[in-house]
Amino acid sequence: MARALLITNPVAARADRRTPDRVTRVLTGAGIDVELVETTGAGDARELARQGVAAGMDIVAVFGGDGTTMQAAASLVGTEVALGFIPGGTGNLLAGNLRIPNDPVRAAEVLIHGRRRRIDLGRVEIAGEVHYFGVACGAGADAWVMGETAARHKRRWGMVAYAATTVRILPRLRNIAVTVTVDGHPLELRVVMLMIMNCGEIMPPFMRIRPETNPEDGLLDLLAVGADSPWQGLRSAIRVLRDGYRREVRPSPHVHYARGARFTVHAAEPLPVQFDGDPCGTTPFTAEVVPRALTVLTN
Repeated sequence: MARALLITNPVAARADRRTPDRVTRVLTGAGIDVELVETTGAGDARELARQGVAAGMDIVAVFGGDGTTMQAAASLVGTEVALGFIPGGTGNLLAGNLRIPNDPVRAAEVLIHGRRRRIDLGRVEIAGEVHYFGVACGAGADAWVMGETAARHKRRWGMVAYAATTVRILPRLRNIAVTVTVDGHPLELRVVMLMIMNCGEIMPPFMRIRPETNPEDGLLDLLAVGADSPWQGLRSAIRVLRDGYRREVRPSPHVHYARGARFTVHAAEPLPVQFDGDPCGTTPFTAEVVPRALTVLTN
């Protein structure tokens, strides 16, 4: 009999006390032995997943958002234990990129009938600590938005809360000089935001950045956006969204792309950094791909 550890985050944006019980019934009905555990604070999901690996679980599933999911994933890197997704957060961007259903019961069925895939992860080293990301890490405007959007607003308004924060911080955005070294080659840029991406969609399936970006190619993709004014920022954002559906991208002074396995980012002044929506300090930082780092269950 397969064994699954189901980690739930009771303060996730879409948390519902009944959902873990519904998911458990679906899994046990299919012959899976389920152990249900709940996080109570920061870092719990990583430790609970580590314990699940030590206990010989076949699956570690997470009912929560990207932050809880990636905490658990960090303990599964390099193991054969599969990560399962029960979306319960604001964005659930990795689950969305992997086309996991948003409905918890349908997502639970993926744990039963899905296939095992090995995907890449990004590994971030910042201030002497190591983190992993499934979708993207970023510095600048996106990290400000993630850090300044209150949890209560995310629970109430979902993605609209991020949009409201974006509008609020627009007047203070300005270009900062950064040096991004890609596989040993330095790029000198002026940006308000940069992202290093493992997946191609930042709002699945509606907002794609680059069509070639995927978590199984052994590479990461840089997106760097500059803006001399809020109006230029809007024009750059529109260009990025259009580029996501083009095979050939025209050069632009405000939008830069690069591909590589290792990125080091230094800024003229400290910029906030986020990985998969979680704030995690300031520049400088290094991000590198970890090929085939994680086993996941998908359709």
